[in-house]
Amino acid sequence: VQLQASGGGSVQAGGSLRLSCAISGSIFGIKVMKWYRRAPGKARELVAVITDSGSPNYADSVKGRFTISRDYAKNTMYLQMNSLKPEDTGVYFCNVDSFRANYWGQGTLVTVSS
Repeated sequence: VQLQASGGGSVQAGGSLRLSCAISGSIFGIKVMKWYRRAPGKARELVAVITDSGSPNYADSVKGRFTISRDYAKNTMYLQMNSLKPEDTGVYFCNVDSFRANYWGQGTLVTVSS
């Protein structure tokens, strides 16, 4: 199983990006799917979570601006990021937690300029 994150880039504040995390292979017993980020010089931060039933949760810093979703038919999860701020800059990682194992993508860089 591999997770491939993509969609990062450089945008100005107020702009939008959509991150994708393509899952190759089958993951049985998915519990939650998550997006994390690591800002320069800071610890990794949990940004958004979506449960297998589809319930989302967000860090307070992104609530109302980011939307997590997943498409099981495409084996992909997404993070729609709107109204981006310079403090959203960082490497974004996708993560899938199942009953059998925990899987990580390689990260995609998001840079937001003021």
